[in-house]
Amino acid sequence: MRHIDLAIAAGAFLLLGAGAASAQDWSGPYIGLSVGGAMTDDDANERTVFDTNLDGGFNDTVRRSDGQDAFAATAATPGGFCGGKARGDNLPTGCIDDDEVRTDFAARAGWDFQSGRMVYGVMVEAASVDVEDFATAFSTTPAAYQFNRDLDDVMYAARLRLGYTVGSRSLAYVTGGAAMAKVTDTYFTTNTANSFAPLTSEDDATGYQIGGGFETRMGERITVGLEYLYTDLDAGDGLTVRVGPGAAPLTNPFRIVNPNGTDQRRESDNIAFHALRLTIAARF
Repeated sequence: MRHIDLAIAAGAFLLLGAGAASAQDWSGPYIGLSVGGAMTDDDANERTVFDTNLDGGFNDTVRRSDGQDAFAATAATPGGFCGGKARGDNLPTGCIDDDEVRTDFAARAGWDFQSGRMVYGVMVEAASVDVEDFATAFSTTPAAYQFNRDLDDVMYAARLRLGYTVGSRSLAYVTGGAAMAKVTDTYFTTNTANSFAPLTSEDDATGYQIGGGFETRMGERITVGLEYLYTDLDAGDGLTVRVGPGAAPLTNPFRIVNPNGTDQRRESDNIAFHALRLTIAARF
């Protein structure tokens, strides 16, 4: 529904703009659309961090009753970490990398100014981007503990543009600015002995965008182009999960230090992704 609403609104502006007087250079307002693909900037080495004594410091090691690291990469029952989605409940099954390309759709409006061959301006944008970023820990039990950070709502951005005209019809530019979106963190585990709470959280994330592109005129009013953007959003501390007693005994690794359990969260606070877009704009 978000895609349809954005398309209807931006399409109506484009039709209105088609009858407007054309500028002879790149100066003036414009409205437009972009469509393309986005892919998570995958951190394959991201870890899950633990607070075993519940003092707020996530720098502890979860240990078994024999003193061994419960997430160690041992030969007999290997544990460990991966920056992806778990294929099973143990490390040898591996992880699915966060490299799936998702749809990136946006509506934008801006204003450019031209001085000689230099073009500079500002633009605002509302984008519908659906990207996911997973991080998984495997214990020697074996069991999987998986965090998922999902951006599946409207992302708002404001960027500056600085360009240089190429020939009489084209513009090459760099762009950068601020972005914000709502990010949802969820949690999944194959551990059935302990209790887990909470399992989801939602936060506002803010960050930056940088990139560049190339536009060319297809007439007096319409331009088309290709644009690359890198987005990095900070979601704060994200989701903290309390691994509680459940039906587990006091010898359970998560209860040895503190019988109330252990807190865990993913190491990274951000979600970052690359986007490649085709653009079209009506200029006034």
